[in-house]
Amino acid sequence: MVFKGSPDPENQDIRKLAEEIINGQGTMTLATAKGDVAWAAAVYYVYLNSHFYFFSDPESRHIQESLASGQASAAIHAAASTWQEIRGIQMSGRIGTVSVGPEAVKVIRAYLKKFTFTKEFFESGQSLDLAAFTKRFRVRLYNLKPSLIYYLDNGIRFGFREKVDL
Repeated sequence: MVFKGSPDPENQDIRKLAEEIINGQGTMTLATAKGDVAWAAAVYYVYLNSHFYFFSDPESRHIQESLASGQASAAIHAAASTWQEIRGIQMSGRIGTVSVGPEAVKVIRAYLKKFTFTKEFFESGQSLDLAAFTKRFRVRLYNLKPSLIYYLDNGIRFGFREKVDL
């Protein structure tokens, strides 16, 4: 069932709609499991080069479980006040650590640009690099490399969900 005023999925570029959600949001919910017990945690992220980058405590449950199992899933969604407005991303993949180097430099720059408030946690003139983040927040830099991504959009039709390659 397609609703009046809804975009026609045949004429829409689903990839562009997915990228709009990814670039327009700041948090994603990571989901992991150990045995038969699931867990979810929200993290701030930046999206670069087909990876979702985020900082987290290495001892956190979601990091420990995802690294042990080699599996994680995540969801990103925009705020919605009606069921027709529900749209977002569902994905699964692997979480890995990011070490000092060119990749980390690009991620830190993107992170500081997207989350400008982060600078408030550091002294003026302090070098804002991976070491500074690690020391200040006792976190490490991680990435989620998705192996499967779906875009969902009830504005197209109730329950619309399509696989997307980014």
